[in-house]
Amino acid sequence: VADALSRKERDVPLRVQALVEALKPENLKKEDVGGIIKTDIPKERLEPRANGTLCLNGRSWLPCYGDLRSVIMHESHKSRYSINPGSKKMYQDVKKLYWWPNMKANIVTYVSKCLTCARVKAEHQRPSRLENDPSDKLARFYLNRIVARHGIPVSIICDRDGRFTSNLWKSFQKALGTDICMSTAYHPETEGQS
Repeated sequence: VADALSRKERDVPLRVQALVEALKPENLKKEDVGGIIKTDIPKERLEPRANGTLCLNGRSWLPCYGDLRSVIMHESHKSRYSINPGSKKMYQDVKKLYWWPNMKANIVTYVSKCLTCARVKAEHQRPSRLENDPSDKLARFYLNRIVARHGIPVSIICDRDGRFTSNLWKSFQKALGTDICMSTAYHPETEGQS
């Protein structure tokens, strides 16, 4: 059954007003942003959009200006509908809309610093330890409580519970020399004997 958590958000949540303002031509002429265009990517490959932003292959280009990249990563990681995706999923979602140099490495670094992901994600948790062998525990209990007090039984009448029909129980009783008699299946009148 599909619910709100399993569906993708229909409207694009990653539109930030600060992004549009920062990518307008008058802001790109500033020294700190203009230098980035020269070093990051050739200006000829950037195409202007109607709203004044620049794009590369249909994706909005984000300069390293202000805190725009962090805002985009924060919004896409902490979305109400995505519930902290891992770095691979987040990269796949963000690259549909935006581009900047070293985007994948930046996203991996951002996700690795997320405290919620570090605590919750299964890949970061140690596997739980198995308890001591329960069959060993059962055998010790049986020997210490039943055999020590009453001796080794000659025969046991029991129902068809899984604990009594298991190969472990049968081989254990065979080693002790005890005969196991099972009650008839689906006949509760034999219950008085077991």
